[in-house]
Amino acid sequence: MNSVTNPILDTIDATSGVAANNSLPKGLISADSHVTEPPHCYIDYIDPAYRDRAPRIATGDDGGDAFVIDGMPGTVPMGIVAAAGKDPRDIRKGETRFADLHRGGWDGAARVADQERDGIAGEIIYPSVGMVLCNHPDADFKHACMWAYNRWLSEEFIAAAPDRLFGVGQTAVRSVPETIEEFRRFKEWGFRGVMMPGNPATEEDYDSPVFDPLWEAAVDLGLPVSFHILTSRSDGANSVGSAGQRISAHRGPPQNAAQALLKSIQDIVGTFVWGRVFERHPQLRLVCVEADAGWLPHFAYRMDHGYKRHRFWMKMGDMERLPSEYLAENVYLTFQDDWTAFRVIDMVNPRRLMWANDFPHSDSTWPWSRELLLGQTAHLSEQQKRWILRDNAAGLYGIGW
Repeated sequence: MNSVTNPILDTIDATSGVAANNSLPKGLISADSHVTEPPHCYIDYIDPAYRDRAPRIATGDDGGDAFVIDGMPGTVPMGIVAAAGKDPRDIRKGETRFADLHRGGWDGAARVADQERDGIAGEIIYPSVGMVLCNHPDADFKHACMWAYNRWLSEEFIAAAPDRLFGVGQTAVRSVPETIEEFRRFKEWGFRGVMMPGNPATEEDYDSPVFDPLWEAAVDLGLPVSFHILTSRSDGANSVGSAGQRISAHRGPPQNAAQALLKSIQDIVGTFVWGRVFERHPQLRLVCVEADAGWLPHFAYRMDHGYKRHRFWMKMGDMERLPSEYLAENVYLTFQDDWTAFRVIDMVNPRRLMWANDFPHSDSTWPWSRELLLGQTAHLSEQQKRWILRDNAAGLYGIGW
């Protein structure tokens, strides 16, 4: 039987030999980090019409705190949301109080100390509870919650360290005109990108020409669009039907749902490529967040295979470029400890890979990120390390240190 171990520490130990002779660039940027929304985030900042329904923290029978979201099955347990640095044997779904969590999850000033401990200089900030809200069946309620989060993020969290914390705004995508106005407001507030729900709250999907004005606005405003795992209706743990009921999105045991997280992101990428969105908007930048990257070479091959072998009988018509070329130019991917991403560096565009520490989530590499990276990147050139660990994110998000 395999013994239960800490995979981060195991990797550091296994790669200590090559790590000793390696070095990392200064100013590392995590392209995917999170907040732990505090109890007052939604209650204090939400539209008063929705205050009675605002997401709030409640203590469960096990003594642990969790966010309760009106209209959604289950809760968002704090024990999973903020388990960075814990040994896998100590991670609990419940039994964890908000007061015991990393203060840097909700206090921007304290977050700087967490960055220093991990040896990084900046983070692109995503929500936690907001990920679950992406699949709420009530688009108006979802809109109200997301704008409560946007206000809290701007006025409290990022304001504490605007040169090290870089926000990504949330939108419910109720209509294209409204979302364009939201993009403009995000830009005015200093947000660096936009987190899109995996499924828009419109009749049309993202590949429809109806969305073309939105993609034009994203390019004009310099705002990359991000799709995070666990924000699509096919994402297993967060899958919710139109009536707010839990739906199964995977076969077999619950652990198999982890594989569906990658597929939901791949489905979104395929929608943009096959839907000719990148063909119509060659400057659009899409970020696949926390879905790893080692799968990209095979995925690109399969897309090209389908195009070259089957486009005639499928009557899809000719594309200006191969699908793999759109993947290499328009799609960025973030990953934490996906060692395969570093190993396939010669099979992908290294200018589109971005490392992340995922703090404070349970998949985080914090507080051992630098030690881990020293072992995993020893075979890379100095330029490749600068691109993946800093420069790609800095260029995409306009971070000009």
